[in-house]
Amino acid sequence: MSWIWSIVLLLVVTLLPRVGLLSLYRDWRSAKDREQLEDALKHLLDREGQGRHASPESLAGTLNLPRVKVTRIIADMESQGLLETRGAQLHLTTEGTRWAMHIVRAHRLWERYLVDEARMPLSRIHEEAQKREHSFTEAQLNELDAALGHPTRDPHGDPIPTREGVMPSLESMPITAWQGESPARIVHIEDEPAIAYEQILAAGLRLGQVIRIIERTPQRVVLSDGETEYRLAPTVAANVSVAPLPESETAKASAISLADLTHDQQAEIVMLDDAVQGFTRRRFLDLGLTPGTLIYPELGNFFNDPRAYRVRGTLIALRKDQAAQIWVRPV
Repeated sequence: MSWIWSIVLLLVVTLLPRVGLLSLYRDWRSAKDREQLEDALKHLLDREGQGRHASPESLAGTLNLPRVKVTRIIADMESQGLLETRGAQLHLTTEGTRWAMHIVRAHRLWERYLVDEARMPLSRIHEEAQKREHSFTEAQLNELDAALGHPTRDPHGDPIPTREGVMPSLESMPITAWQGESPARIVHIEDEPAIAYEQILAAGLRLGQVIRIIERTPQRVVLSDGETEYRLAPTVAANVSVAPLPESETAKASAISLADLTHDQQAEIVMLDDAVQGFTRRRFLDLGLTPGTLIYPELGNFFNDPRAYRVRGTLIALRKDQAAQIWVRPV
């Protein structure tokens, strides 16, 4: 009789609503199908942002799925009113665009959180954000946006869609297309392919940095920020996008970071780095770190991190990586 009870127990464990193995599998399968559909929406939105349209072949390559599976996904998206098929081209509908914008917004807000609050290395945030982007509702995303101080750019420089589904524009060009020797500001660093992104990070280039091209050959592009030279292959350098310096930022080219200020120096704050976004930027402003304010280091420790600074009569502590995002002019 024991074997009968074993079979009964197995059936109960397998078929029990909500916690049974069959129920757990259905939940997992449903979540997996949703991820694939949302990844497909992101691919279509990305293609349309480039002035092109996705196709079943491009979708199969992006999702790494066989054509027969992609055909089912396309049919499912059509039945939900998310896309229209016009010949070999796939076009997002208004509802499809709205949903795709939600996923892109979730991804870029998560990347902002992982860098600013979780202190995760830049090389790891893209993969982690991809895992989290599918799980948030619109209300939860709005709460995260508010908690971060409504940032406008992700850590790579990509614009974050608004809660209304509007994608802000980003005027820039690859550094390989930049002409002349005038300084330019890095406004975007493409994180795909990962191998090129890792080379850029390893070289030490970062968002908001002011650079010049000092050498350009078919084999390499040499950049300089006035102190350090950065050598990249042209195919890698093409993933770094720049924009002209606004008049308000031309002073940055002759400034230094607060982290580089010596102990006996007093300085005037020129600007906060463009990489400072959301809650971190708001906190800096609340501390009185505004352009024109005088600041100087007052106390240190054995490791010199964090470091104490006197600003507006108050002593504040900043980590070295925070001070590196504040540009000052010694006085």
